Amino acid sequence: MSDSEQIMEESQPLTEENERGEDKPMSNSDDSDSEDEAQQSLQLESLETELAANPSNYDAHLQYITLLRRTGDVDKLRRAREAMSELFPLSPAMWRQWIKDELSLVTASRPEAFSRILNLYERGVFDYKSISLWCDYINFVQEFDPMVRQCTPTGISKARDLFESALTAAGLHLAEGSKIWEAYRIYEQTILLTIDETDAQAKEKQVQRIRSLFHRQLSIPLADMSSTLTAYKTWEMEQRNLQDVESIDLVDIDPNVASSYQKALEMYNARFHLEEQILRPNISDSERLQHYMNYLKFEQSYGMPARIQVLYERAITEFPITPDLWLDYTRYLDNTLKVGNIVNNVYSRATKNCPWVGELWIRYLLCLERGHTSEKDLSEIFEKSLQCSLSTVDEYLDLFLTRVDGLRRRMTSNSEEDLEYKLIRETFQRASEYLSPHLKNTEGLLHLYAYWARLETKLGKDITAARGVWENCLKICGSMLESWNGYIAMEVELGHINEARSIYKRCYSKRLSGTGSEDICHSWLRFEREFGKLEDFDHALHKVTPRLEELQLFRIQQESKSAEESERNLKRNAREKRKLGSDITEEQSPSKRLRDMGNPRNAPEENKYKDQNTSHVTKVEGVNLKNNKMDDTPSGQQFSHEKNKTYSDQCTAFISNIHPTANYEHIRNFFNDVGGIVAIRILHDKFTGKSRGLAYVDFLDDEHLAAAVAKNKQKLIGKKLSIARSDPKRGGRESSNSKTLTGHAHTTNHSGKKGSVSEETDDTYNGDIKDAKFSSRKQGNDNILLRGKNTFAVPRNVRPLGFTANKPIAEEGDEKPKSNEEFRKMFIR
Repeated sequence: MSDSEQIMEESQPLTEENERGEDKPMSNSDDSDSEDEAQQSLQLESLETELAANPSNYDAHLQYITLLRRTGDVDKLRRAREAMSELFPLSPAMWRQWIKDELSLVTASRPEAFSRILNLYERGVFDYKSISLWCDYINFVQEFDPMVRQCTPTGISKARDLFESALTAAGLHLAEGSKIWEAYRIYEQTILLTIDETDAQAKEKQVQRIRSLFHRQLSIPLADMSSTLTAYKTWEMEQRNLQDVESIDLVDIDPNVASSYQKALEMYNARFHLEEQILRPNISDSERLQHYMNYLKFEQSYGMPARIQVLYERAITEFPITPDLWLDYTRYLDNTLKVGNIVNNVYSRATKNCPWVGELWIRYLLCLERGHTSEKDLSEIFEKSLQCSLSTVDEYLDLFLTRVDGLRRRMTSNSEEDLEYKLIRETFQRASEYLSPHLKNTEGLLHLYAYWARLETKLGKDITAARGVWENCLKICGSMLESWNGYIAMEVELGHINEARSIYKRCYSKRLSGTGSEDICHSWLRFEREFGKLEDFDHALHKVTPRLEELQLFRIQQESKSAEESERNLKRNAREKRKLGSDITEEQSPSKRLRDMGNPRNAPEENKYKDQNTSHVTKVEGVNLKNNKMDDTPSGQQFSHEKNKTYSDQCTAFISNIHPTANYEHIRNFFNDVGGIVAIRILHDKFTGKSRGLAYVDFLDDEHLAAAVAKNKQKLIGKKLSIARSDPKRGGRESSNSKTLTGHAHTTNHSGKKGSVSEETDDTYNGDIKDAKFSSRKQGNDNILLRGKNTFAVPRNVRPLGFTANKPIAEEGDEKPKSNEEFRKMFIR
């Protein structure tokens, strides 16, 4: 039960005795009544204070009206209802309650009282299409309008106009529309009885009018159509046109009427199950709303605007504050009717039911503009919209822009209204004052200022005012590159080259968001190439060159700091994790761990059968694998990875001269335009963990690899990279023995020093190494130490892509696989 229905049930109509405040008989409950009155007075004062502070409080309005009905203060009650109706549409139950109270206080036959109640009915049926309210409205006119009651020609005409309005509004209501049709027929039949029997012509004319009403009703799908058909046949029998009334056979009636009835019956049967769903009791509001939407889609497939509109009206009567329903309804009317009072009325009710939806106000203004509404009415609706609490600031921005659009269109068209440009300027100023604190450094506010400046030059013909607009914009959006570019573009468009140059001189040294600082420097150079002299270009180049170098150095420093901070966070997280979940093996010293790994008796059970040569600490995209234990990754993810992996390096690029702070993300971004990256492996020092400036990048195919090698000598974090193709065949010698290594071990130390390979890889590589004893080691020791500088800069015979050399013809003896000792000599040499 809704709040308004509850109010009707709980409250009784006011009486004249309440209004006059006549004395009531004394009773034992006088004290309690006094206490109740005092409490009601306090509640009324509290509600009046609340409504004065927040007039949009719907529930407070309802409570205030309910209390006033109990106290019998008629004047306050009328004012309270009027105040609420100005802000919100009242439900049909609330209108009926209001009218009922008015009828209980006055005699409706009085002209002033009749006019007031008639006005209430008209306002009530405007808010919502209620069948019960329309029936009350019709009965009231028939009972209290003297001309209608006396069946004078003027009264009859007035009643017929009212019936036709009711049919237009709700005559297609499938479930209850027949009530209005029957009331209309009964009224016409009553008129027939008042016609003199001797006036055959007038009598026949009235018979035809009643017959036409029957035909119209039978051609519309309505509930209980068979009863209407029976009533029609009974009436025709009374006119001596039919013999069999009990039969529902259509043979005896007019063929056109029978055909229309049959089509209407088919339409009713097609909609019967949809009507059952929306009228079904004990279902949730969301389910009922969804049934309405399904029903609307069905009606829209038939393409009958009148039926669709009536169904929309039925839906919004039940769900008056559902924004999506109003938006859908108004969008349909815009596409079908576009203009007219019907569309304007729907928008008026939509904005009263959902005043917080900015899109409804915007489309309301556009609808009024299409209908060539006066500037006064448009301004009034716009001011109303600004008083509402819209959901977002962007909606206010769109509202202001819509208003400016309308003013601009009317000023540039041959409109009869003589609008002045100051209206547009005032609207922009109001928008700027309201939106600037909320939309600082946003594209929306920048668009507003750019639009404003353009209209100042085009319509206002005031370049000084336009420059003032841009200067205000720079105070609020000065860190955005687009604001400076917009200002410069305006000056260039107007041919003011010197003014544009002066703006460049102001902004090239400013710190702009993103890459704006670099972009404005390059933009200045392009500007001087296109518009300036050689001296101007030289001057610009002299100014921007040190600025660009400063910006580049700053970015390198920022990236370095970011990388160091990330590394510190990673180490801190690793330490914290070890503290939380460490074991005895993790807490051992490095030398102790090396001794344990070198002694199979001390190795864990799962590592006894693994190659001891793979005991190096290996980082896999930030994961430390120690006896199959995992550490934290940079992304916070943990995953298991096999220690022993082989890489064929068939499509691998070897990169050197990498900046020490470069990480996987830097390398991946560097090759972003190439694509096809499978894995990235950075060489790190074994104990310090620092990058050695070397990396391997695996690609999907030779095409991607060739594109990567083509980026040789390009800079990454200020250092030129050396990029070449990695040759996996070790100088061109390839063993025919299947046991010969076809790749390098994941744990192989290519640095020639104590180091390890850090890599970023997928699970593409899952091969096992059966023999990895060619790793750089001393005789009898698993860890070899090479002294001196980094003489290992080009391991695995790295050669540039496309390199060809005159290889000696391999003799038969060369086909013999090399031993591990020979591999050691090759690396140490």
